[in-house]
Amino acid sequence: MTEEQKFLMKKAIDLSRSGMEAGKGGPFGCVIAKNGKIIGQGSNSVLETNDPTAHAEIVAIRDACRNLNSFQLEGCEIFASCEPCPMCLGAIYWARPSRVFFANTKKDAAIAGFDDDFIYGELELENEKRKIPFSQIMQEEAFKVFQDWIAKGNKILY
Repeated sequence: MTEEQKFLMKKAIDLSRSGMEAGKGGPFGCVIAKNGKIIGQGSNSVLETNDPTAHAEIVAIRDACRNLNSFQLEGCEIFASCEPCPMCLGAIYWARPSRVFFANTKKDAAIAGFDDDFIYGELELENEKRKIPFSQIMQEEAFKVFQDWIAKGNKILY
């Protein structure tokens, strides 16, 4: 671990505390850096925004992408105060950073009352057996839009 990595992780941890103490949300913080410079940051803001997706990583990804004017985080490193939940993990993969560092583990989060294990379990279940049932409808009509996307000549892949 370099001094720069320690500094960036400390900043993520500080954001987790300041956001929690301000009543913004749970004790989670995130910093995104490119070439050692912070380009995005955030703390969990679920309570402040009434947005269940306002996890620290999501807030930081949105901030970094806005600042880079890009939907990708190529060449960036993410420093999260805790191992990302399934939603944040998905967002991280879509953003495509170079690397992710985290401090607390998902087991530590569970001890603090943030247990994401049930989501991992739900992903393995058939749609109708999930706690929130999922039902597929109108696939044929919806797939026509995918066919148009496939045929579209001027699309930007991401």
